[in-house]
Amino acid sequence: MKASAIIVAAGSGTRLGFDVPKAFVELLGRSLLSYSLRSIAAVSVIEEAVVTVPPGMEPRARAEVCAAGLEIPVKLTPGGAERQDSVRIALGLTSAEAELVVVHDAARPFATPAMFEAALATAARVGGAIAAIPLADTLKRVGDQRVIVATVARTALWQAQTPQAFRRALLIRAHERAVIDRVIATDDADLVEQLGATVAVVDGSAFNFKITTPEDLRLAELAVAALLDR
Repeated sequence: MKASAIIVAAGSGTRLGFDVPKAFVELLGRSLLSYSLRSIAAVSVIEEAVVTVPPGMEPRARAEVCAAGLEIPVKLTPGGAERQDSVRIALGLTSAEAELVVVHDAARPFATPAMFEAALATAARVGGAIAAIPLADTLKRVGDQRVIVATVARTALWQAQTPQAFRRALLIRAHERAVIDRVIATDDADLVEQLGATVAVVDGSAFNFKITTPEDLRLAELAVAALLDR
């Protein structure tokens, strides 16, 4: 099956404290965006990509695409006000010939080609699939004045990540429904689930964490440095 990739790279990243958008923050000499671009370049079923970027960052993004050595068509588009808007905009730019679409956040630079391949293969079978890991921590529900009111059982709870892959027609329908019903979700799987469609999980990794804070970036730097020292 032919697949399109959507890389969501339009976030401001204000919590990181840099004067450039998050996807263009460097991690040991490479932008966060470049890591995701190089991963999808290694996935043979992905035949095109659409990257959402902050308005005005298209030239910088094009340079990152060229540096990553992608041999597939890559479209660049300004993102929307929210992540969901950005995905919807990018989805409208994907080829009608693509049967599958995989969505990934540039803020997760350590997603491997194998994760993309597993999500796409499973989505082709059941309709949708996301990278995820079983929840390891104990969850507490906290009320006023930070008082614990309940402990949430973690059995059967998984932490959602990206990449997330879906049949293209299904994802389009989910986003169209969200606009009509004014539904806001934090990931695409939620929108697809609300249609009653099947979304499965494939193995993610604790290493596939999202970089949001300066502490996350420091952990990522240490992780990459450790790999380079091997």
